[in-house]
Amino acid sequence: MSSKVKELQLAGPVNHAPSRGTLFVVSSPSGGGKGTIIRHVLDVVDNLSYSVSYTTRAPRQSEVDGREYFFVSRETFDEMVAAGEFLESACVHGYFYGTSKKQIIEQTAAGADIILEVDVQGAASVRKLLMDSVSVFILPPSYEVLRRRLIARGTDPPEELEVRLRNAPEELKQYSAFDYVIINDEIDRASAQLASIIYAERARCMRQEPLVREVISKFEAIQSIDSLE
Repeated sequence: MSSKVKELQLAGPVNHAPSRGTLFVVSSPSGGGKGTIIRHVLDVVDNLSYSVSYTTRAPRQSEVDGREYFFVSRETFDEMVAAGEFLESACVHGYFYGTSKKQIIEQTAAGADIILEVDVQGAASVRKLLMDSVSVFILPPSYEVLRRRLIARGTDPPEELEVRLRNAPEELKQYSAFDYVIINDEIDRASAQLASIIYAERARCMRQEPLVREVISKFEAIQSIDSLE
């Protein structure tokens, strides 16, 4: 074997980072468990980050500004809408939510995958933008399970809890607009499914094209050298 062939083979591993990251849009009715599932997946999947949305609602007891959400006033939110800072925004259960356009564009352009946790309205808005996104709907196994989860978390006053439960059936009807559906009857299994979806999407031919071309070019280079010997 020639020294040139050895040099090509020992050049080091191919860069496995994609040229552009993918936006994973995860949605469910309030209390569907999407936040818990996402936290589990962020702990085990590399090169994956979380899009922190903006909201006009007050933080819950365990929430931290800049971690779960950026908590802003209605006035600040309206100013951001007027300035075109949101990829999508919507009024959900009486509060406003918005996704930072800058964060999504910068991180995906750098090759990082990003998870966006939104309601069904937000997911529909992202789909209309025709972005390179993958949508996943988290489905609670039953109405009673959803109700128990909302009550158990103890974050909503009774009147707000009733609004969320009343809106849930209509939100569930949107499941068919998503690329994937996960039934969240067991958190570890549901989290593993979401991680599997991310890995599978990363392996799609269209997302692997730069890597594949690099591998093929090395084969062609070696064949070219061999033909000269």
